[in-house]
Amino acid sequence: MSGRQDSTDYGKLRSWIVGHQILSFFLLAYAISWPLWGLAALGGGRAVVLLGGLGPLVSALLITGLSGRSVCEWLRSLLVWRVSAVYYAIALLFPAALYAVINLALFALGHELDFSLLLGIAPGYLGTFLLVATVGGGFEEPGWRGFALPLLQGRRSPVASTLLLGLAWGVWHIPLYGPAGFVVPLILAFFYTWLYNRTGSVLICVLLHASFTPAQNMLILEALPAGSGAEGLVDSVDLVILGVYIVAALFLTLATRGRLGFTPAERGRVGSTPV
Repeated sequence: MSGRQDSTDYGKLRSWIVGHQILSFFLLAYAISWPLWGLAALGGGRAVVLLGGLGPLVSALLITGLSGRSVCEWLRSLLVWRVSAVYYAIALLFPAALYAVINLALFALGHELDFSLLLGIAPGYLGTFLLVATVGGGFEEPGWRGFALPLLQGRRSPVASTLLLGLAWGVWHIPLYGPAGFVVPLILAFFYTWLYNRTGSVLICVLLHASFTPAQNMLILEALPAGSGAEGLVDSVDLVILGVYIVAALFLTLATRGRLGFTPAERGRVGSTPV
């Protein structure tokens, strides 16, 4: 009797997951990542943080299997690499280009820039890029862009899909970055959506993710003299960064008339999948 009841409960759970794949994916990603990050905050170390970052990947893998779709086919779709070299260049250079604009904006607003900071940046920049692309944040992309984005765009507009995914992606970061940690991912999601829609490549999105992290960490060239009131300056820098992100995301959305690279053929391919 107990075995039959367990089978029935499993069937009900699986049926619910099949009918609510996006919600199931988000909830499971949080359920995997957040407890691990809680352990890391209690002294679990960097390895536990990295394990927590695998939440979206593991969640997508499990939901794909439980929904009856081919896990092997989904995994193969993550390795699309035959795309135009232009998109590789965009993935690798766009974040640095954004930070060039950010630094120009800071200079125009009267901030002092120290270009000597660029002299020793290459080793750290490359090291961070490789870390994120291989064992770090880039491993989020098979979940967010490889699983969730196609399902969302099967039923919703690219802009609505990006807002929903960006919010979920941002909320997922809150244990790491605090209550406002959702804001930047919500905006950056527009760039990832466009690049994914133009290429169909999760690999390209991994490269974009791996490029954004060192750019954000290392490409602000503002000089902060001792005793200059750094806290207020950092706040103003954050506002400039956020402002440039928002303007760039709005420009991309308007320039693509809200399509963000999406085509009707892609909706036909995924539109019958429950979300």
